[in-house]
Amino acid sequence: MKVAVLSLADTRAARYAELLRDMPGVDLLVADPDGSPDDPARGRNAADRLGATYATGWDELFTFRPDAVIVVCEDGNLRRSLVERAARAGAHVLCEYPSAADETHAEVTDIDSMVRVCEEAGVPLTFASPPCFGPAFGVVREKITEGEAVGEITTIHGAFNGPRPAGACADRGGALGTNAPQLLDMVDVVLGGVPAQQVYAQTNEVGAEPGVASAALLTVRYANGAVASLDCSWGAPDAGPSARGPVMTFIGDRASVDFTASPRLLGGFDAATARERQVTRGDDPGAVMLREFVAGVRRGSGAGPDGAAAVRTLRVIRAARESARTGRPVEVTAPQPVLP
Repeated sequence: MKVAVLSLADTRAARYAELLRDMPGVDLLVADPDGSPDDPARGRNAADRLGATYATGWDELFTFRPDAVIVVCEDGNLRRSLVERAARAGAHVLCEYPSAADETHAEVTDIDSMVRVCEEAGVPLTFASPPCFGPAFGVVREKITEGEAVGEITTIHGAFNGPRPAGACADRGGALGTNAPQLLDMVDVVLGGVPAQQVYAQTNEVGAEPGVASAALLTVRYANGAVASLDCSWGAPDAGPSARGPVMTFIGDRASVDFTASPRLLGGFDAATARERQVTRGDDPGAVMLREFVAGVRRGSGAGPDGAAAVRTLRVIRAARESARTGRPVEVTAPQPVLP
């Protein structure tokens, strides 16, 4: 199976490429024609290091007829173009979330177009949301879906306080753009795609440059009456479990269930660094996501949040930005359909 990584602009792309290289039965392709002017050989050097086939441009890449592509480029127009081109070539698509910057309406329109093209081509479109793929979250989702143990979900508390990521994505999207999508995707999965109706959000810029929200707290009301309170602020790397991945509490009318993406296994004091040290358990969520994606390609099916889920998530983020700006709750409006 040929799997291509399209662009190395994001720091996660190199990690994805390494994981794919180590998967049995996967031939890795890399293309990075939009590389930095300061490092024009970035893509070729990475391909040589990984033992991957390197394509000098997008046209050459698609001549190799990849079975699947992972789109990691930062430019929104290029992302949409590559997803649509991959779909028309019959390749399964795993796409990184847009930056979720201030003008999220354009991003929603882009994703709506991607969904339409992928549906017309008959190929699955998956959006990268690693916590949704972990086996522990799968068990939580299954128990909630069954309904007997937890009952009907009424309230959800969630936090993801991961550190500010490097790169322009954080500058454009702030904490809402980098941390909120994963929390919202998990809620969307558990609620079965029930749409959000209203959002109230508060943000601040403590520790960040003006105009970049480093902290965000969302209260989201869904169409079935469930309410989610989500803390998607940036935090220190050692700030606790929510700094290493989403932490969620799902409260039903019968019981509640807690989920931690990176549960603590061992703890102690590290004399070398003079700081507390914690050892977590569980597989790397990114590795699990890629394994599930590749397995889906072999089955001819999708895995994880699809384009419709991504549209629902970005609609909430767009409403949250408006709410933070106005100080008022904002109704989550449905996107307009994209005409052929």
